[in-house]
Amino acid sequence: MAANLNADEEMKSVFAPSRRRIDVQSGALVQHPDGVFRIDEVLDFDTVTATSLESGRIQMLRIGELQSIESVSDVMDDVDIDAIDADDWRVAQSRYAAVKPLLEPGAQSRESVELRAKELGISPATVYRWLQRYRSLDAVSGLVPFQRGWRSGNGRISAAAETLIKEVIECFHLTPERPTAQKTVREVQRLAHERGMVLPSGTAVRARIERIPEYERMRRRGEKEKAKNKFSPTPGVSPDGKYPLSHVQIDHTPLDVMVVDDVHRLPIGRPWLTVAIDEFSRMTLGYYMSFDAPSMTSSGMCLAHAILPKEQWLMLHGIEAQWPVWGRPKVVKSDNGSDFKSSSFKKSCALHGIDLAVRPKGSPHYGGHIERLQGTLLKELHDLPGSTFSSVAHKGEYDSEGLAVMTKSELEKQILMLICNEYHRRKHSALGMPPLRKWEIGVFGGAGQPPRGMPARPADRMTVYLDFLPIFERTIQADGVSLDNIRYYADVLRLWIGAKDPGTGEARKHIFRRDPRDISCLWFYDSESKYYSKIPMANQDAPACSIWEYTKAKEEIKKAGFDPSDQKAVFQSIGKRRAMVQDSAQKTKQARREAQRRADHAKAVNPADPLASQRRAPAKDAPPKPSLAKLTPPSGLATSVSATDDIA
Repeated sequence: MAANLNADEEMKSVFAPSRRRIDVQSGALVQHPDGVFRIDEVLDFDTVTATSLESGRIQMLRIGELQSIESVSDVMDDVDIDAIDADDWRVAQSRYAAVKPLLEPGAQSRESVELRAKELGISPATVYRWLQRYRSLDAVSGLVPFQRGWRSGNGRISAAAETLIKEVIECFHLTPERPTAQKTVREVQRLAHERGMVLPSGTAVRARIERIPEYERMRRRGEKEKAKNKFSPTPGVSPDGKYPLSHVQIDHTPLDVMVVDDVHRLPIGRPWLTVAIDEFSRMTLGYYMSFDAPSMTSSGMCLAHAILPKEQWLMLHGIEAQWPVWGRPKVVKSDNGSDFKSSSFKKSCALHGIDLAVRPKGSPHYGGHIERLQGTLLKELHDLPGSTFSSVAHKGEYDSEGLAVMTKSELEKQILMLICNEYHRRKHSALGMPPLRKWEIGVFGGAGQPPRGMPARPADRMTVYLDFLPIFERTIQADGVSLDNIRYYADVLRLWIGAKDPGTGEARKHIFRRDPRDISCLWFYDSESKYYSKIPMANQDAPACSIWEYTKAKEEIKKAGFDPSDQKAVFQSIGKRRAMVQDSAQKTKQARREAQRRADHAKAVNPADPLASQRRAPAKDAPPKPSLAKLTPPSGLATSVSATDDIA
């Protein structure tokens, strides 16, 4: 993916993130190439009618051509979550709790707002303002106060005070005796006084308590069964999937098909598939396919793919189909995998207002929808050449490797066709209708289901991509920044060399993000300018490689008795290994698999710009290429779905 970012001349090296969204609802103001319009009616998943504010004429507009209008000037849409102070984040969460009952469709009447304002002891104008700011981003970050400058984790208290608060929370607050937050504050301040420290404020202590997930707090404080009942659905029932994107399940599975490499067409193994499903409609929201084992990257890229519109993705793979799914899930349910529980993934979800619900141990029903989808997809692949089937007994004497003929990209196209043209359009046994029809009912209403409305589209694709990459915090030295013993440098870092944190007086840590499939560059978040900048390796002669390839080279250098921190030796090893892999690719499956994995990483598709690798700079006299938005959309509406086969 990041390799494409380096190769594509159109991809900017300096990027201003924006988490604004395009509200596709009647009455919403939107930007269009023809001017500013007010949406009159949403006709279907592709088209709206809208009135031009300049001419007053009514036009039909394609949804894919709409852009957001910067109507809310005081929303922090350009801030990375690690750049938000803990106290400010607590305020944002309390504001979200205040307006949450009013976010459901039909719940924003004047009477409801005034009643809620009276309950909270604030003015209705304040409630309306919070509602507007939340809707501008559809995320809690839209409610962050505007007092910028302090960073989360490097706040207004000393490192010693941070350690003390953590100690008291662990040993005093998170106990079966369940002391109140106020008692915990007093205990922190008592110990701080005994140790001669500046007393931390009650706000600081409460903010750190609230960072602990509610399920974890309840479990540690002797309310395990209560937590399980609150956060676990009953077997066979999903009561919370009441509308599209309300609850989403995500999981990984190895595919039951042997694939061959692109060059020699010889077998290299089975790829992994990470997939997300909407509980309400059973629509497949997004996926990620790779030879890499499940990781935070798999989960993050799958979720980013689920949030983003799919028009360009279908064009990339040459699929003529409708996949009208985009938008932020409210709750994402997963198993107990380390990738889902990683701090980086949690922060990425929090930044987009997505709540994470980890499957409690011993509750297999919790992920029933995603497991049935995986089973359906795997079963449909069993008639492909190279199938490994579902078990050794079922496979029998079938030679999966010997009969494998499909490359990873060819298998991916098969899966896309299966999802869009078959699974989404066949009658679902539990729904009594196709998932695509159920999704349409959830959005537009019908069959007793109130309309939820079209999900808001992200205004900026690149921001979604960056938000779901792994996060790192590093100090900046005179020679740049170090990550995994690799030096990165660009002039934009010069301003921050030797910078001190104003709260602690220690070296200031900055936010970086990196795609592990191409570690040739980092993305640096400048907390002052609110921009991301691409930072290349200081060693410009080093080859672009993935983190797994780099780690493998370091291991081999160490086994040979040399210093693995010698960057020159490591990158030389990578070059030699690549040459050896190419020489032996026709001999062994493992070598072919490594070569194919490296090739996939080099051409990995960026969900923010899927067609980047297909674009080339036009000739000087060549006419400009037509906008992707003006290409003819896939035909067929969800109302035309008709099939008779039931699916699980």
